[in-house]
Amino acid sequence: MKKILFSLLAILLCSQFGFAVDFPPVSINVGGEGTKPGQVADTVEILFMLTVIVLSPSILILMTSFTRIIIVLGFLRRALGLQTMPPDQVLVGITLFISLFIMWPVGERIYEEAWIPYKNNEGTDEDFRARALTPIRRFMFDQTRKADLQTMIDLANVESPEVEADIPTHVLIPAFVTSELTRAFKIGFLIYLPFFLVDMVVAAVLMSMGMMMLPPVMISLPFKVLLFILVDGWNLLINNLILSFYS
Repeated sequence: MKKILFSLLAILLCSQFGFAVDFPPVSINVGGEGTKPGQVADTVEILFMLTVIVLSPSILILMTSFTRIIIVLGFLRRALGLQTMPPDQVLVGITLFISLFIMWPVGERIYEEAWIPYKNNEGTDEDFRARALTPIRRFMFDQTRKADLQTMIDLANVESPEVEADIPTHVLIPAFVTSELTRAFKIGFLIYLPFFLVDMVVAAVLMSMGMMMLPPVMISLPFKVLLFILVDGWNLLINNLILSFYS
């Protein structure tokens, strides 16, 4: 189960676009030409399917907790005044594993409720798509603000849905992304505020001492790092980030 979690998400995305997930063997003929309309249609469908697979990581990032976490970590780094520390690769790695931790229950539901029945030939491809989408849609609904969801419904000219199942996935995803960006910037502001106050205090002290030519950032940086260490910042930040998805 652990080895196929991300492959399940890729299969889920392909199924969302209407492709069968039981991929047959495909041979590539370099010198031949498709003469029948059916052959040309199959070729175009395969190319489009491969394009979706290539883009699936970027799309899946926007359907998980990745967006909120990476933005908050970026705010933290800028608030501390550390331009390249931790490096981008480290921040992305931290975000990936925290996202995996948060999305693990969703992956388990997809595996148990969609993949196992499909593997046992229980139901059609349409049943697999519906079962696999349900846990992800539930996660996105729980994290989406009603105002953002209503805005996307109005922009899409969708009739007012009576239940959540009536809301199309292509409407839910941008509403979810908008909500994640809003929450990430709110958290980022709260993180930035105490470090901004440290900068203000240091700048005021330097001005009172007549040291106006000395950049305040050079003096405040050690104090901000010390403050972050004293409050056990990493544990506090990651703990509250994870809890924010369950509140």
